[in-house]
Order: sequence, then C-alpha cells, then structure tokens
Amino acid sequence: MKIAIIGFGAAAVGFLKEIDTSKHEVTVYEMNKDIFSSSISGIRADGKLFVSSEMGGDLEEILFDKQLQKEIVDYYSELSETEPEIGTRENLEELQKKFFVDGFKLVESEFFHIGTDKLKIFLKNAHEEFVRKGVNFKFNSLVKDIEINEKVIVEYIDRETRNERKEEFNKVYIAVGRSGFKLIDTLTKKYPDIILSNTKVDLGVRFELPDIVVKELNEALYEFKVKFKSSNGQLVRTFCNNPSGYVVTEKYSDFITVNGHAIHDQKSTNTNFAILVTHSFTKPFNDPNGYGSYIAKLSNILAGGNKVILQTYGDFKKGKRTKKLWKVFPTLSSEEYVLGDLNLVFPSKTSISLIEFIDNLNNIIPGIADEENLLYGVEVKFYGKKLDNDLFENLKFIGDCSGQTRSIVHATAHGIIEARKLIEN
Repeated sequence: MKIAIIGFGAAAVGFLKEIDTSKHEVTVYEMNKDIFSSSISGIRADGKLFVSSEMGGDLEEILFDKQLQKEIVDYYSELSETEPEIGTRENLEELQKKFFVDGFKLVESEFFHIGTDKLKIFLKNAHEEFVRKGVNFKFNSLVKDIEINEKVIVEYIDRETRNERKEEFNKVYIAVGRSGFKLIDTLTKKYPDIILSNTKVDLGVRFELPDIVVKELNEALYEFKVKFKSSNGQLVRTFCNNPSGYVVTEKYSDFITVNGHAIHDQKSTNTNFAILVTHSFTKPFNDPNGYGSYIAKLSNILAGGNKVILQTYGDFKKGKRTKKLWKVFPTLSSEEYVLGDLNLVFPSKTSISLIEFIDNLNNIIPGIADEENLLYGVEVKFYGKKLDNDLFENLKFIGDCSGQTRSIVHATAHGIIEARKLIEN
C-alpha cells in the first residue's frame, strides 16, 4: 500500500515507529527544510513528557493506558540518549490539599523532562531509524490541499523550486499538529462533515518569576499543573512549566506568540509557565482559531511589528503601560519584546480571570503575585477542530490536528494506535 504522512511530528513518529514498512511504501511530507527545523513545537522545544489519566487528550484508549504512555516516555528517553529530569513527588497529598482549599485542582501526573538540547538528538536518531526502515522523506514540501477519490491526491509546493506537484496514495494520514491549522481549515471547508466540534481556544500569558519563589514546587513536581474557575466562570490553567528555563517566541506564518522551554544542560535563574484562559464559543460563531490568531496579531501590532509585549504584573493589575523593569529581568532577548500594556489586547473578562488566578495562587505560593513578576503576551493554544476519523476510509487525522490529543505522549500514542489499526485490517 502507498501511504503518505503529512507532517513529521509526534503523531508521525508514533505511526512510523509501529508500521511495517516492508509491506508499505511510506512518504512523509514536511514543510520545513530539514530535520532540525521541524515545525512541531512540542518536539522542537522542551520535550516535556508525562504519564497521566487526567490530561493530554480525549482518547480514552490512551488516557487510561499508562503502560503505553510509559513506553513512549522510555522511547523518547532512549533515542534522546538522556536521563529525564523528574520531580521527587514529596508531600504530594499535602500539596493537593493546599491547592484544593484555595479553589485549585492540582492535576495528578508523572513528569519527565528531556530538554530542548536533547531533543535535537532524538529527532536525528528517529529520522535515521525511519530512513533505515525505508521511509521516504520530502522536506521543504508544503501540502496545500488533498483530493479524495478512489485514491487520495496530495497537492504540494516544493518550496525549494517553488513548483506545484501532485502525487497519488492509497491512504493519507494528516499529522500537522496545531501549527498546521491552515491545511485543516482548507480540508474542513471542502469536507465540512468531518467536523465533530469546534468551540475552544486558550488565550493567556507566559509568566516569569525567580526560581526561588517556586523552588519547592519545582523540586516536588518539576511541572505543576493546576486548574481554577474564575468568578466569571472561565477555566484558567497553568501549562508548560519550565524550572530554570527560558522564554522564547513562537513564529506562525503571519503572527508571533510567546512560549517557553528548558534546556537540560543549561539553566537560568528564572521559572516560566503559561497561564491560559479557555474561551468557549457557541453558534453561530465557529472560528475560535481565527479569534486566537486575531488577538495574537493585535499584540504584534501594538508591539510595533514582529515582537511580543512584556509587562510587569503590578502594571497589568493597574492597567498602565510598563516603562521599566526593576528586580525581575527577562530571559527573552530584548530584541524580541516591547514594554507595553496587555490590557489593550485582552478582553476585560480575560484580564479579570488572569488577575484572580494569580492573586489566589499567591495564597499557596507567596511571591507569585509580586508586582515585579513578568507577563509576556500573548500565548495562544489552539484546540484542533475535533475531526471524524470514520468518515473516509483513506484519509485519517492523527495527533493534535485531530482535536483528540494535546501532548507529545498522546499524539505519539495516537499515531501508534492508527498504525496498529492499519496492520489489523
């Protein structure tokens, strides 16, 4: 069988790891120029893995299969040639109680941190393994459209020659992650029946503060994930905690957002993590990704172009522009941010939820709400439209672009499961 995989990220890794390439001709299309410029932020940056039945996606066959999750963690650790950083998990029940009493839910999970530097090794080793298995990689290939007939036609642009090309396959697996939402939008407009739901986007900030404030939490959990419901009913959560890490920008095709990562062998003196507010929409609105993109573009405009906004927490609460920093200094390069006012970007409802979250978290972690701590904006997490994998026999969606997963481990597992289904059939 002739098979195409669109995108080389976590889901593609899972699929390629499992599939028997002696029985199939497999081609991978990746829009970036080589293995080290892979577009998948979860693999390219940080490499935070976890074993949990409370987070990472909506597929129950993955959520409650901790053995499969741990096997994936071991696979990433082995190919990255490193021993992951982990938390001690000391006083876990006491921490859970503290968070519960103050209105938070501490998400139960085991975290394993590989590090951005070690993930380069993983990508290199994974790529070499799949090439040995006979997989054909086409880098610098931007897939623009898919036509579904008896066979599936992949239409793509060779970004080196700028030539448009087409190729036929028996089966195509879309694995473009969240950053590939433009291709997903193209396909869902053409085949609207594949959409099961499309209602959410997360907007928020990347929060940065000195390590000493959250030292105990970092040592116990490495990544603490908590959820909180604000007075206006919005769900607020932390995401992607990076002890002794670095704030970075994340570039999309027409806007820039903020993100964070940690390096295994190089440390800063600051911790950063995302604080995200979930925005849920109802009919007739059906473009939450467009809304999130609009907010991100607005922040870029206010920052004067291809930059993000940086503001102290005290100024954010007071609703005034930050003009200088005092005792907490950014790990993001000064060329990538402008001091400003995020209140000009976020709806007031979102700002209120962020402030309530930080102030209440200060009851558990004194120092979190210090006026000099830093907020970068905006950070956006796109939920893929939930797509129907049963509508077409020869077109499947795997990983985060399917709307069913939201993590490296679950996306990889989704690829493995879909490969096993193909093998069984």
